[in-house]
Amino acid sequence: MPTTTVQRSRSGTRAPDSAQQHSQRRHDGAATAAVAVVLGIVGVAVGVGIGLRHLQVAGISATAAAGLLALVAGLVATVAGAAALTRRVHGWRRLLALPIALLAIWFGLWPLTLALMATNVPPTRLASQTPADRGFAFEDVTFLTRDGVRLSAWYLPSRNGAAVVLRHGATSTRSHTLDHAVVLAKHGYGVLATDARGHGRSGGVAMDWGWYGDLDTAAAVTYLTGRPEVAPDRIAVMGLSMGGEEALGAAATDERIRAVAAEGASGRGMVADDDLILPSHAGRWMNIGQTWIQQMITDLLTSARPPRGLRSAVVATAPRPVLLIVGLNALGGEVPARRRLREASPATVELLELPDTGHISGLATHPQQWETRVIDFLEQNLS
Repeated sequence: MPTTTVQRSRSGTRAPDSAQQHSQRRHDGAATAAVAVVLGIVGVAVGVGIGLRHLQVAGISATAAAGLLALVAGLVATVAGAAALTRRVHGWRRLLALPIALLAIWFGLWPLTLALMATNVPPTRLASQTPADRGFAFEDVTFLTRDGVRLSAWYLPSRNGAAVVLRHGATSTRSHTLDHAVVLAKHGYGVLATDARGHGRSGGVAMDWGWYGDLDTAAAVTYLTGRPEVAPDRIAVMGLSMGGEEALGAAATDERIRAVAAEGASGRGMVADDDLILPSHAGRWMNIGQTWIQQMITDLLTSARPPRGLRSAVVATAPRPVLLIVGLNALGGEVPARRRLREASPATVELLELPDTGHISGLATHPQQWETRVIDFLEQNLS
């Protein structure tokens, strides 16, 4: 005999529930559980993308603590919601739980986490060492971007009439480019080693995919054109990782940049760059779908607009030359990206491929080869 769900009446007896009431309660419970899962995913993304990231880079802070609380709450909500949903699903439908969970991670948790990480950058501070500690005179300078952000930099004066804007990578500062600045200055080049906006001593809001790179780099070039010892037609940009991608993008729209050297460039979190790093296989469209969601979320979280793709930038920069420096042991996308970028403009893109070298470690692992090739490149194109 089938059982009947009953409810207690005012007289103390229980009356049978209608099938419609029972179905409605079940539907409401499933909806509540689904909301808990969604909020839990957001909490986990905030905890990992902001809390753990700030703890890793900047140590204990209010932001890190709040993010870690969000992580714990998110994990609890996700597990509780998923368990409640599973209890309300019977039979073969339970087999869908695992693929649905994987899709939620791939298209929800992962892109949201990366977008939060890129747009909520921990504070970054300069190291104590300056160019003076390496025997080079320098000035602490500031200058304004077109949208009113004040950027900070070291300027090492030019002795040969040419100068290089030097851009650092994500979650770092100009201090991380000091070794590179010394090599350039040793050969007489002026060097403007900048802090990206929101990094080091620069104002503005940081964004670790370099979407503000065109504005920041253009302002740096403008500063150099105002230096009496620098010839306006002898300015190059060199960047590491995020800075390399910024350099490639900026050159496409600023013809004052006569040459670009980019080390460790691969992409800026956009669909336009996916074809540089993704192999052709059945899962390719899964990656592109994830990147599309990631790009849309990032666009909502920052006032910066998505820049052009790196392949398009290289084509637009021609006939001006580009040197791509690649560590062949680097993880991520720079190894596959370097050939596709060269194929985009083979007449103008040169490669410096360094064996036994990780991401942006070329100067550390092959100092003489790095110095010789970079200086030759600049001498040929800034003379």
